[in-house]
Amino acid sequence: MAQQATLQVTARQATGKGAARSLRRDGKVPGVIYGHNRAPEPLVLEAVSLGKLLGSISAASTLVDVSIDGGAPVKALIREIQRNPVKPSDLLHVDLYEVRADETITAEVPIHLVGVADGVRNFGGVLEQVLHTIEIECLPANLVDRIDLDVSALGIGDVLFVRDITVANAEVLNDGDQPVCTVVAPRVEEAPAAAPTEAPSGEPELIRKPKPEEEAGESK
Repeated sequence: MAQQATLQVTARQATGKGAARSLRRDGKVPGVIYGHNRAPEPLVLEAVSLGKLLGSISAASTLVDVSIDGGAPVKALIREIQRNPVKPSDLLHVDLYEVRADETITAEVPIHLVGVADGVRNFGGVLEQVLHTIEIECLPANLVDRIDLDVSALGIGDVLFVRDITVANAEVLNDGDQPVCTVVAPRVEEAPAAAPTEAPSGEPELIRKPKPEEEAGESK
């Protein structure tokens, strides 16, 4: 099952860049909630509580109970988080998408590799994960916060693909031939190159053939 989280927010009256900057200076984050035939509704969120929440969940695959001005909570997914590119801990804006129990949703779910691959444990290979999330479609009640994928049987050169993943009561939307992880053989270290042979000390090493006139001069 997906993680559960709660979020207390307030309706936002003022909009625009100036109002958003003013909110951020006051330790708040502007946001919006939309979906399920509702008009987008501007929101205000507390930056500290939002930061703590995002640090404890998988944001893309967690259903959040959102209460607006203390009203009855609605379930929503966090669809987008905008961060300061210079200081990522500073949150700039959050998009929430309201969902309903009888309507399917799509979500990016993280893939968690479980176990130690045989090729790593017994043959010194290296496990490489090339796909870290997959997209699934399901009802909100069937959303999972992560997918555990057992890699313990993988030998050197073995690959697990998206088609090897099954999610109960959900449809995987990625291409089945997309690789998820593989075990590669250990790298063989090359022997250090031999040091170049030095010419013996004393007379310089001859590196060119004498010209005919030089040979004639030496014979006189």
